Amino acid sequence: MLRISQRHLKILETCPRQFEQTFCDRLTLPMSPTQQSKTQLGSDFHLLMHQRELGLPIEPILAKSPQLNTWMQAMLQVAPELFAPNPQAWRQSEHVRTLEIGNYLFTAIYDLLILQPDCPKDRLRQRAEIIDWKTYPLPKYKKDLDLEWQTRLYLYLLAETSDYVPKQITFTYWFIQSAPQPKSVNINYTLKQHRQTQLDVLALLANLTTWLDANRAHQEPFPQVAASTGLCEHCHFAVRCDRQHLDDRSAASIDLSQIPAFPI
Repeated sequence: MLRISQRHLKILETCPRQFEQTFCDRLTLPMSPTQQSKTQLGSDFHLLMHQRELGLPIEPILAKSPQLNTWMQAMLQVAPELFAPNPQAWRQSEHVRTLEIGNYLFTAIYDLLILQPDCPKDRLRQRAEIIDWKTYPLPKYKKDLDLEWQTRLYLYLLAETSDYVPKQITFTYWFIQSAPQPKSVNINYTLKQHRQTQLDVLALLANLTTWLDANRAHQEPFPQVAASTGLCEHCHFAVRCDRQHLDDRSAASIDLSQIPAFPI
């Protein structure tokens, strides 16, 4: 059973051939030192927030990193209600949800999931909120967040694996590095969005199954993205795909497989 994450869906939708090279052939390239540093700092912040939710000491982590301490204090100042004790709410950091669809296992790891208490007399008051930490500034176009596969898959999985209906679920992104203070984007979910995501997921899975079967039976490669998209100009797999002359390989300075939908 193939595990599918939001990163799989993003790359599969963007370029099936890149999906094959990244996940089937397991071809990877090392990250630059700058990217490694940003990724490590993002991972450290997620660890910090996770330990705080578990009630573990975070002072040793903060003492070693002025940057993490600055971010933590900024979040406490901007959104104190997010960290205030609420014995009526259930919350869990690094919460894992899975959903089996055919021969695929969809997986999502929620930075923080907050479920409001049962209200038997007013079920619509029940709320589920997905929180996701992003250690970079708020993107220029907020509306694009609705279309990202992380947003869509995380909302879809929660609706499919719980008693919460779409209109009871929200997704909140916190962009920690936004100036002069962290900024959030709240995304409300609807039944229309849920149904559209289901259709899109099933269509991608149908294509993926066809391409996998052809690849295994006849070594037939996955389809390439159209050259007119311009994506090949910044992909390290361009030479392997015969989309770039060997003399121009240095121009392919970005490996799209290394860039998630939202950097950590």
